[in-house]
Amino acid sequence: MDDPIASLIAQCAAADRAAFRALYRDTSAKLMGVLLRILRERSEAEDALQEVYTRVWLRAGRYDPAKGRGMTWLIAIARNLAIDRLRARPEAASDDALETVQDNAPRAETRLIAAGEARRVSDCFATLEPDRAAAVRGAYLDGLSYLDLAARHGVPLNTMRTWLRRSLLKLKECLDR
Repeated sequence: MDDPIASLIAQCAAADRAAFRALYRDTSAKLMGVLLRILRERSEAEDALQEVYTRVWLRAGRYDPAKGRGMTWLIAIARNLAIDRLRARPEAASDDALETVQDNAPRAETRLIAAGEARRVSDCFATLEPDRAAAVRGAYLDGLSYLDLAARHGVPLNTMRTWLRRSLLKLKECLDR
């Protein structure tokens, strides 16, 4: 699985300043958006962003790519810091300020992971021959039977079963990388 952010974090763990600059360049806008959404004050979000990157520099060695993508880890650091700052505000004696953080929309981490997974699935589908990919989509997205698919593609029923079985194995292999 290709994760350039994870690679930059690993390089930061080795005290690579050029990688840290690249990491900042590639991720600061997204993290600033997360901080602004939670903190709602630009100056505080800017201060928090600086603190996020200080934490990233100091803790880059703790990042484990097996537990998630690099951007997800960075967003979690930013979000946790922003919530800590909200709790430290004097008006945070009531939980009203924290309630503004909650929304029912999928969280940024969830959307990023879903977008990444959708891209991976699409890339893996591209490795299949077009008729095999169409058969898999027909079976699993359109709910067509083996018989319907065999007729649609003009192949014997057992051939269709073989296409689907081999295509699913190829997709699984691609997604497991």
